[in-house]
Amino acid sequence: MIQDIAPEIFHNEYTPRNPQAEDVLFFFRSTDRGILLADRDGEIAFPLCREVFPDWFAAGEGEDPAVYCRYLFSITPDPDRPDTVQNFYLWNMDNTEEAAAFLLQRGYSFESIRTLRKDRPQDLCFAGTTAYHLYVWYDLNRFCGRCGQPTVLSEKERALICPSCGNTIYPRIVPAVIVGLTDGDRILMTRYAGRGYKGHALIAGFCEIGERAEETVRREVMEEVGLTASNIRYFDSQPWGFESDLLLGYYADVEGNDAIRLDENELSEAVWVSREDIEPEESPISLTATMIEAFRRGEVQGKKRTFS
Repeated sequence: MIQDIAPEIFHNEYTPRNPQAEDVLFFFRSTDRGILLADRDGEIAFPLCREVFPDWFAAGEGEDPAVYCRYLFSITPDPDRPDTVQNFYLWNMDNTEEAAAFLLQRGYSFESIRTLRKDRPQDLCFAGTTAYHLYVWYDLNRFCGRCGQPTVLSEKERALICPSCGNTIYPRIVPAVIVGLTDGDRILMTRYAGRGYKGHALIAGFCEIGERAEETVRREVMEEVGLTASNIRYFDSQPWGFESDLLLGYYADVEGNDAIRLDENELSEAVWVSREDIEPEESPISLTATMIEAFRRGEVQGKKRTFS
């Protein structure tokens, strides 16, 4: 999955530091969920701090990058060499378009954040999605939801503080379930209605207030396709920065009638697909694709229903 970048190590501890020349600086555009990137021989690249602040890193002159760069996280490419750590920053000012103008003339362009689902290298795609998750949180919490005053960065942890009323705001992480509903050698595959993503999907939905994840599985299966889920078992999880989600993957067996009653507000299609009819996925990036591939390979067995 996209977060599986081993042997590289992702460090999400909030330990702010001054930007270095080879550190990455992310630029996002909220109007169209755009991210600034370039194509370098078939792989994505993001702007480096030395490209954005050439005078500072060449001669110690001009704008101090520490004023404009908000520390996000770091990745260690070589676990045997902790000195190789690369830090990732967010452009910390409102004038994103103006600041990115000269980069747009040097091979960079704003592309949809969804581009990161397919591009390489995987570590930078994961970094980009995680940075976007934090960007959205920062952008939506510039003002306190309690008193309306501007928020400031906490000096102790990754949080935003309201200096007026003391409200503390932590990053927003939304739990959601992905459900591989099976019937023996068949799995229920879907397509979303009214979304940009048109590929195969599984039953999915957000956990509601006061609801266990397993209860979400039962409810979403019933709401989206009118079926009853049983034998619910956990598979794996995935941080999904595209939507600020933490995805929880479950398999379940259909119980009773297998006739689908489609919720057309949520899904455009839902069909039972036999294991042998599933197209192989060489490098599944998403939890959904990983679950479909695991079922195709026979690593997950659905319970065969018996009828008297």
